[in-house]
Amino acid sequence: MLTRSQVKAAQARTAEILEDAGIALSAEEREQVEVASFGLDDLETEGLQLVTYVNTDRYCAKELVLFPSQTCPEHKHPPVGHDPGKMETFRCRAGKVYLYVEGEPAKSIQALIPQRSKDYYTVTHEIVLHPGQQYTILPGILHWFQAGKEGAVISEFSSTSRDELDIFTDPNIVRVPMMKD
Repeated sequence: MLTRSQVKAAQARTAEILEDAGIALSAEEREQVEVASFGLDDLETEGLQLVTYVNTDRYCAKELVLFPSQTCPEHKHPPVGHDPGKMETFRCRAGKVYLYVEGEPAKSIQALIPQRSKDYYTVTHEIVLHPGQQYTILPGILHWFQAGKEGAVISEFSSTSRDELDIFTDPNIVRVPMMKD
C-alpha cells in the first residue's frame, strides 16, 4: 500500500507532467489525481495516474499519465448488465506509448515486461503511439500499455468507466487499494 506522502508526491509529479504537456489542471483536479498502484507497491514499475474530467452513464474523459517505463497491467473491461463493456480511445499527447492488445503477436516487443508479474502479460500485438496518434480498444479485449523512457500522457475518451470491475490477468492486483497513513 502506498503511504499518503507517496500519493501526494505522485500527484504533484503528475500535475507537473501534465503542465509540461500543455494540459492545465484546476487546484481541485490536482488534489484529486488518482494514483493507481494496483496494490503492487511498486508505482515506478506498475502503476498509473489518472485525472477524470467526467464519467457518466454515457461517456467518460480522462488524462492518463505514465511515468518513464511505467506499465498499466494487462486487463479487460467486462460486460455489465446489457452494456458490452467499456470501449476506449487512447490518444497520445506526449511521450511514446507501447500498447498491447489481442491479435497477431509481435516477434519481439519494445516494452519491458515487469519481472514480478511477467507470467501475467499474455497479449503482445504491439501498437506504438506517438503524439497525435490514437487507437480504439473494443470492449472485452485484453490490453496493457507502457510509457517509453520519457513517460507519456494519454487522453482517454470512452464509454462509462467502471474501473473497479476491470478484470486483470494478474490475480495479485487490487484495483482500488487502501492507502496507509
